[in-house]
Order: sequence, then structure tokens, then C-alpha cells
Amino acid sequence: MTSVLDISNLTVALPEGGDRPFAVSDLSLSVGAGQCVCLVGESGSGKSVSAQAILGTLPRALKRSGGRISFLGKDLPLEDKAAMQTLRGGRIGMIFQEPSASLDPVMRVGAQLDELLSVHGVASRQERRRRIRELFAAVRLPDPERIYAAYPHQLSGGQAQRIVIAMALALEPALLIADEPTTALDVTTQAEILKLIKDLQTRSGAGLLFITHDLGVVADIADQVLVMQEGKVVEEGTRDAVFSRPTHPYTIKLLKAIPRRQARPEREAGPLVLEAEGIHLTYRPSAGFLKRREIVAVEDVSITLRRGQVHGIVGESGSGKSSLVRCILKLETMDAGRLMIGGEDAGQWRKGMPKPMRKRLQIVLQDPYSALDPRQKIGDAIAEAARVHGASGAEAAAKARELLGMVNLPPQAYERFPHEFSGGQRQRICIARALATDPEILIADEAISALDVSIQAQILKLFRDLQERLGFAMLFVTHDLRVASAICDDITVMWKGRVVEQGRVDDVFDRPRHDYTRQLLDAIPDKGSFATSGLSHLEATP
Repeated sequence: MTSVLDISNLTVALPEGGDRPFAVSDLSLSVGAGQCVCLVGESGSGKSVSAQAILGTLPRALKRSGGRISFLGKDLPLEDKAAMQTLRGGRIGMIFQEPSASLDPVMRVGAQLDELLSVHGVASRQERRRRIRELFAAVRLPDPERIYAAYPHQLSGGQAQRIVIAMALALEPALLIADEPTTALDVTTQAEILKLIKDLQTRSGAGLLFITHDLGVVADIADQVLVMQEGKVVEEGTRDAVFSRPTHPYTIKLLKAIPRRQARPEREAGPLVLEAEGIHLTYRPSAGFLKRREIVAVEDVSITLRRGQVHGIVGESGSGKSSLVRCILKLETMDAGRLMIGGEDAGQWRKGMPKPMRKRLQIVLQDPYSALDPRQKIGDAIAEAARVHGASGAEAAAKARELLGMVNLPPQAYERFPHEFSGGQRQRICIARALATDPEILIADEAISALDVSIQAQILKLFRDLQERLGFAMLFVTHDLRVASAICDDITVMWKGRVVEQGRVDDVFDRPRHDYTRQLLDAIPDKGSFATSGLSHLEATP
């Protein structure tokens, strides 16, 4: 096998005062032609810094302090900016995590591809147009003429990522680096993009360095696996060797964090706390010179929720999940339907949900970074929720300290600001704040989708433990059936605003009735549970 990329003892130093001396320490790896090497680890493990070092795009604060990087048998000219610019986008292609950040928002996507080809020496406009058509066909984009003339905001997330892949492949690279290319996508789009990247890489014979935190994804595409923790490789080997006989505690921790269906104990049905029947919601354009069509966001949706129950609302972006939640929270006015919350008819509330009812129903949002006031101390943010609903200052402060303990944060967290916490810790703070009012219903709207897989596992366990302790009912909104199966008792599957499947988790997984549910199940990474096959060996070892 011809070697495309060789890295020997790469070391990248962090600035003085960092949480460790090196972002990457003594990294060595090799990527062969036609081979997929996966670099696995959580945020802060050094994966993306390794990619930046290869591309010569390290931030100014980071310095390569050792090691050698060779490409196609020659040292990369990392100090020669012009030479590296020629290589980047040419012989080395890059696919980033967030397609919207990779594309110029005020430039048509066809023009962006045309510019790339022009900069790299394709002089003929006719030849550039022909190559763009080939690329659109290769990445399976529908209606290429429309997409050529479209702006990035007019494309779906999956279409935008296909454009980014087309740009990475435009000049037939020998090496393709993909840094979390599917993390921001729905599960079915993720499956399509993973298959597309693997098919194109196999067909072209390029080497692929694939960076991810999800070992379930690795199980589907990897030839070789390197697991990174705090800048160091702690385990490496073939995919089969790493998964069938994991040896390092950190690898085992990541494998155990992969969401798996959990047996939920049968409990006596509690009283109804939420009953939605025949909910309809249509978004109508405001009056103006722009003619926009009406969008039916929620159509004839019915669900029930009982005390102590976790009910999952599952579907892709645009399926109507969040619109349904907005109806339940009375942030949108329903066109039709009946909504009962805690035995009270929500139809009587003409101007949103009254304050006493808001106390009984709280939400944890997707992004813990934007959900907290950066200038407000954590303790004050939690206590404020209790004070707003009638607690005295002393009672609210005591409640906040109690909740910090419940979500496994130290007492010192009370006096700290949001920027002093990691993403997982911030989400724990958001959960504590939502519980400050002793709600009967907690809504988690994609509350773990922005977190690393091991942090996801911790937050799921925290939700389960808190619910067992406090007894609240929970609506768990997600696009990932794999995650829903790890926490939910019942599942409602939504597609294009309608409910297409509803039932117990085991029934939905083992006996799906609708094609869309089967499509979601087929898109789950590592359906054969190969990634976790080695855990049974470990559990059986005395």
C-alpha cells in the first residue's frame, strides 16, 4: 500500500498557563492510499489540532515544537505559505464539521466552486463548468442547475455538506481530511454523507483521515483506529482489534458511552400531566411584497404524558418536533386541537401561559452556551428561577446549592460564571435551573445533541437519576432513535409535521410499521453493535 501521509512524533505546544503542556504529544500515524484511518476522542483531545498541523493552519498561539509530517514521501513545506496554499484544496482536501461556516453566505455555491478551480489553475470557464457538473453528479445533488445558482442559506444541511465534499474532491486529492463532517447533521443525512465519503474515497483511491468522537460511526467506516486522550494516543490498531479487544480504560469508557437500548422497568401508570389532541399549527407569512407559501408545521398530532414517564419525540429537522414543543409551551397559537396541562385546559390562556403554570413546565434547550447569561453567576441564574416563582432570597439560594449538588457540581460553582465551565457542565447547570421550580413536566429539546458521546451518556444518566428521585414527567425531543432508546419509555415518530409511529420503545424498534421509522432505524450507526462487541468479553472476565 502506497503511503500518502506519515506523521512521526508530532508535538504541538500549548501557551503557558494552559491546562496541559501540549495540545498534541508525540503523535505518529500513517495513512495509505485507499485507507481510512479514524482519529477518535472527545473535545480537547487534540484531534482537530492534529489536522490543523497537517494543513499548516495552526492558530498563532499554538506552536509545532517537534515531529515530522510527510506527504507522498516528501516533507510538507509547512513554512512555505504559497506552497501550502497550493496543496490545500488541491492535493489535500478538507471537509469541516459545519458546512454553513465553510461556505461564503453572500456568494452562489456554483461561483464558489468555480473560484476554487480557477485559483488552482483551471483556466477555461467551460472546463470549470464541466468539472462542477461532474462533481455535483458525484456527490448526488438533485437539480444541479438550481443548486449551482443557489446561495448557501437556500440549501439543506445535507446539501450544503455535499457542496463542501464536492469542493474537497474538486482537484482529485491524494489525501482527504474529514473533521467531524456529520456531527451537525440528522441521523439519516449522516448515514448518507458517511456512505458518500466512503464510496468516493474508495473510488478515487485517496487516503482518508477521519476525525470523530463517535465510535459507532468509526465501526462503519474505519480500517485503522487511533484513540486520543488529552493530546496523546492511548490505543491504536485495526478496527477489529480495537473493538474486539479494547485495552485502555479511556477506550472502554468511550465504547460504554455509545447509546444503547436500556431495559426500562415497568411502573404503575401515574396520573396524566399532559394531553395533546389533534394539534395543528401553520406558519403563515406576514403581509409584504415577498410571496411565501404557508408551512404546515404540525398536523393532527396527539400525545399523552404521565407522571414518571419519559416520552420521546423523534424526527429529523423540519419534522415538526420543536414546533410541537412551542405549542405545548404556548409560544405559538395553535390553529386547532386541545391541550390539557396538569388537568387544566390550555385553550383558556389567550396571552401565553400564565405564571403559575410556567412553574409546572420547564425546558432544557439544545445549546448550553447560548442558554446562560455570560454576565450572571451560576448560583444567581439557578436561584432566579426559584425567586421568580415566589421563593425568598434565602430559600432560592438554598435551593440553588441543593440543585448544584444534585447535578454533581461542586459548591464553588455557585460563585462562578458560565465561561468557566465545559459544555457538559453548562448543560448540568441548565438542568438545575429548569428544576429550580419543582416542575411536573421537563422538556429536553435536543438537550444532548451538541455534546461529546461520553458527556451525552453522563447527561442521560443524570436525567434518569433525577427523574427517579423527583418523579417529574419528561418529553425528550431528539433526531436520534439510538439516543431515544437509551432513556425513553414510549416514542412518537414525526415526519413532515405528522405522527407516523407511536408506541413502546421495544415495539417501535422491533416491529416498526412505517417506512420512515425503518429508515431512521437503518441510519443508526453500527447497527450490528460491532463497536461494543468487546465489552461483553470484558464483562465476562473475572
